[in-house]
Amino acid sequence: MAYLVGVLVMVGGLLLSIALHEVGHMVPAKRFGVRVSQYMVGFGPTLWSRTRGETEYGLKAIPLGGYVRFVGMYPTPDAVGNPPVRGWFSRVAQDAREASSEEIHPGEDQRAFYRLSAPKKLVVMLGGPVMNLVIATVLLGVVLVGFGIPTATSTVSLVTPCVPASGAQECTDADPQSPAAAAGFETGDVITSFDGVTVDSWTQLSGLIRASGGDMVQVVVERADTEQTLTVSPALLERPVVDADGVAVVDADGTARTEPAGYLGIGPEFALQRQPLSAIPESVGEAVVGTAAVVIALPARVVDVAQAAFGSEERSQDSIIGPVGIGRIAGEVAEDGGGDFGLTGQVLTMLSLLASLNIALFVFNLIPLLPLDGGHVAGALWEGARRQVAKVRGLPRPRPVDVARMMPLAYGVFVLLTGVGVLLIYADIVRPVTL
Repeated sequence: MAYLVGVLVMVGGLLLSIALHEVGHMVPAKRFGVRVSQYMVGFGPTLWSRTRGETEYGLKAIPLGGYVRFVGMYPTPDAVGNPPVRGWFSRVAQDAREASSEEIHPGEDQRAFYRLSAPKKLVVMLGGPVMNLVIATVLLGVVLVGFGIPTATSTVSLVTPCVPASGAQECTDADPQSPAAAAGFETGDVITSFDGVTVDSWTQLSGLIRASGGDMVQVVVERADTEQTLTVSPALLERPVVDADGVAVVDADGTARTEPAGYLGIGPEFALQRQPLSAIPESVGEAVVGTAAVVIALPARVVDVAQAAFGSEERSQDSIIGPVGIGRIAGEVAEDGGGDFGLTGQVLTMLSLLASLNIALFVFNLIPLLPLDGGHVAGALWEGARRQVAKVRGLPRPRPVDVARMMPLAYGVFVLLTGVGVLLIYADIVRPVTL
């Protein structure tokens, strides 16, 4: 039951994100006078619709996208000089122009989308992706400032009984006792001082432990509202090298780099630590940059998914996933119970997933190819540049950019994206990415 609830929550969040994305397009278009004939969430057969004013609002059967239909999306044949029709490509473009022209009611030519200035076109077409960015920013703000992020503290949550052999996960009778167990550390101890240095965080404490391998040091802990001093000698072991953020450093061949470092045998307790408002822009920026890197490497990642789905390759944990994979992860989060943070942990993970999903929608829709928003943005920028050049040179105002000429490419991109979507659905079923 919990699994199903998680899936439904994620589907609802996805639908709401798509609906608001389309609102981001529709509202500025209407304010600029463009007639919007349809506002639809989903694709395929219409499940429900209602017409209010001049716009039909509806919900379709396949919740994998949405659209708003602007009247006069493409310039009419007359507006672009009635270009000759030669071959399939020009026929497809001409059909798009004619279909767009037929939607324009008599006397409403000035309300056609193609009549907008380039800046207004940019506002309309960027409205959807920017709406997703706003949603992601709000969700991350709730996570970071409202709840906080899990942060390792200097409170001991685990005392390892031994120094396990290299590569071993469990203790055996042959393994020596860990320094922490030998010194008498207990779960719940709050470490306040290590070798005379006041401890403020787990990151600081971890560095002090690593630097004290083989030395005898005194550690002050708070236990049951009293201070106790423990004497311990961290073992000197080959430990993974970590950067300032605690992430393991690897060599060019992917092998984890190691160095002699102190080992105590304790684990930290995690607590939610609220972040300042200033952390929100940084987190959003990092998410956008990281998602953009994934999009740039998308062809290689799709190949990896195909090899995992149809071959013997393992599917990596950072593999791209489709709607089925997103729903599966949401279900696992709900079923897991939120770990140490219970319901709060579940809520945080769901909000973070939805924020990541909206960042992905923002970045992906900016790809400068039709039928994505970025394709229309590129057309508006080109049109604005041509008009500015003509103005500077004192030339007549050029005709609108004939975006319809890109329709054959748009069909190709649509088929390609559909194929990738089907591949991801299949891979998420036969070789799923799990938590």
